[in-house]
Amino acid sequence: MASYNTSEFRKGLKVQLDGDPYLMIECNFVKPGKGQAMYKCRLRNLIRNTVLDRTYKSGDSIEAADIEEIAAQYLYRQGDQFVFMDDETFEQYELTAAQVDDAWKYLKEGMKCSMILFNGGPLTLTPPNHVVLKVEYCEPGAKGNTASNVTKPVTVETGAEMSCPSFVEVGDLIRVDTRTGEYIERVKE
Repeated sequence: MASYNTSEFRKGLKVQLDGDPYLMIECNFVKPGKGQAMYKCRLRNLIRNTVLDRTYKSGDSIEAADIEEIAAQYLYRQGDQFVFMDDETFEQYELTAAQVDDAWKYLKEGMKCSMILFNGGPLTLTPPNHVVLKVEYCEPGAKGNTASNVTKPVTVETGAEMSCPSFVEVGDLIRVDTRTGEYIERVKE
């Protein structure tokens, strides 16, 4: 198994500790007045999403995690299972609702997503940064209410509810930022 020496430590490194995959989210080099140089690292567990702090002496090493990022296509939802297909190998992967988390709000059939695999099994999923969704239901906007910051709840084709400006109507296509869940703009067909 490959490993990383302290000289290779950097933000974004994927390592394995106690059998779990971790993402190095912070790494600081510390050289005290006397003694050995140290690396203070902050690591996020990719399965449980917990964060831990570790300190390594110069010359230490950490095992590299067997993590692969693939392009996957969303196929369908079956109860609490979301089914995806690898674009290259056509292998299908099932993710639980907990693994998909809030990304379900933006998933449409046939959509391309980024999936992280750990030891060949699916770990997490990332939808595209911006998606276009059709408004299925919303209350009509009040006449004369033209203030720019007035919003109302709308339900989109995926079943998710989000906040949009009052001029958005049923049947409109809207662009949404999947990282923040915020409305960006109305889209013309």
